[in-house]
Amino acid sequence: MAVPKRKTSKARKRKRRTHWKISAPNLIECPQCHELRLSHRVCPSCGYYKGREAVGE
Repeated sequence: MAVPKRKTSKARKRKRRTHWKISAPNLIECPQCHELRLSHRVCPSCGYYKGREAVGE
């Protein structure tokens, strides 16, 4: 069975994990109410999606 010969140091482990980053949500402006919303989702403030009312209030 393959076993590491040396312990992986904290610095080496952290260098390897530096690229594990969380990305910011892709927000766009709603064409109806001009609020920021997630793309490909119904607008939470006005309920419109692709120019049509998707959620009735």
